[in-house]
Amino acid sequence: MSDERLNWRVLETQPLLHTPVFDVLAQKELAEAGPSGTYVAMKAPDWVMVIPVLGEDFVLVRQWRHAARRLTTEFPGGVRDGDEDPAVTAARELREETGFRAGKLSCLGSCSPNPALFSNTFYCYLAEELSPAGAQHLDADEVLVYETRPIREVVAAFGSPEFSHALMGTALAFYLRRTAEL
Repeated sequence: MSDERLNWRVLETQPLLHTPVFDVLAQKELAEAGPSGTYVAMKAPDWVMVIPVLGEDFVLVRQWRHAARRLTTEFPGGVRDGDEDPAVTAARELREETGFRAGKLSCLGSCSPNPALFSNTFYCYLAEELSPAGAQHLDADEVLVYETRPIREVVAAFGSPEFSHALMGTALAFYLRRTAEL
């Protein structure tokens, strides 16, 4: 079967639910190969995660994750504001959540966080040459602390309950690819 016959067309979209973080849509779709159906899709803003490196350590944030009902340790990150450049989002989130500024900020890559359900893009940045830039500037509903942890320790512990954020795993894969290339 050719790739062309694998494509689907959206015939109709109906909003099901609007939330502050994403919209849930019902999409009536038709495959070029013939089948049709109604599928659920979530429209969310793009997400950005930044990997701050300070010497041999990562700068990480610890925060409560409501759905998982536990504390996690992960890289700083957040939601891209509209069509804001993802690099601007990465620099802003680093500054807000940790109080650090990056002298060097590099895009490590982007991907779809879950293309079966979400329509957004996940961007990952490497922040190097960090310098203190003042206090954290957290959003009104953010409660988190930042800490430094040895890179080797974080890589070895990924997948444990403390380091369970799947997008952090994606960010680590981008980081490890970059360090292998060097």
